[in-house]
Amino acid sequence: MISLDKLATGSSAKVISVEGGTNLKDRLHNLGVKEGMVVKKITGSSWRGPVVVTMGRTQVALGVGMASKVMVEPVEKSIDHSR
Repeated sequence: MISLDKLATGSSAKVISVEGGTNLKDRLHNLGVKEGMVVKKITGSSWRGPVVVTMGRTQVALGVGMASKVMVEPVEKSIDHSR
């Protein structure tokens, strides 16, 4: 398990947890970043933001600090991102 900001660009991963307070969890949930969701990292580096991810046809930009709190597990590329 790694944080979303450390995920390689172009890789897909399943969101395992959000390591933050209620406000952060609520904000990410409202953006569509939820536990169990599969995301694909489009852009971003481990030391600068934003980190852009797609979930199905939705694209979301997160600051590096926020992305560092999202714990993910890399998945195979054949996973469907439409969930």
